[in-house]
Amino acid sequence: MGALISLIPVLSQLLDKILPDKGAADAAKLELVKLAQQGELAQLSADVTLATAQAETNKIEAASTRLFVAGWRPFVGWICGFAVGFKFIGGPMLFMVAQALGHPVDLPKIETEELWPLLLGMLGLGGLRTVEKVKGAA
Repeated sequence: MGALISLIPVLSQLLDKILPDKGAADAAKLELVKLAQQGELAQLSADVTLATAQAETNKIEAASTRLFVAGWRPFVGWICGFAVGFKFIGGPMLFMVAQALGHPVDLPKIETEELWPLLLGMLGLGGLRTVEKVKGAA
């Protein structure tokens, strides 16, 4: 839809050349803008519908008593937390202690670039839930 909006000035000039009547050209331009807006609203509506459906799926998964249905989100959160904790706290401390004891170790490199979007996304969703709780939403 963004492409259609960027074409409106060009199409507007084209309509001015094609339609000699200024009133008809203006009406056609107005219709063009309306169509562009309707497309954007339709896309926004589709996005909201998808997000709502995903939220409902999340609620059903979270309410499950089965470990492999409800447990995967906490599992991923813990793994991300342990990886980040080891990268920035545990690993450097282990390295310093081992070096002080005369046994330097070569710690594995943990690439956190791939973990950050996942962890921050999970924390962001948790933050939104906190806002809901503060506002008294169910």
